[in-house]
Amino acid sequence: MAKTQTQSPKTSPKAPDFLAWHITQKGDKSYWNKVGAAWVHRDENGYTIQLDVVPINGRIVLRQPIEDPAEPAIEKEGA
Repeated sequence: MAKTQTQSPKTSPKAPDFLAWHITQKGDKSYWNKVGAAWVHRDENGYTIQLDVVPINGRIVLRQPIEDPAEPAIEKEGA
């Protein structure tokens, strides 16, 4: 018997839950380079990590993306 697959409705790609950053230390400075992203599984018991590059040194840190404000901040007069 052939297996049948049910297709889920097409949805737009979900924004990543985390961004992956490669961090290297040189002296007193840390350098952060974005290397990929991560998405939480539907059951929330794991993550899928997609790396665009694989660093050979340093460390990888997952951080939540910073959301851009929908509206620019309004400056108050006299402040």
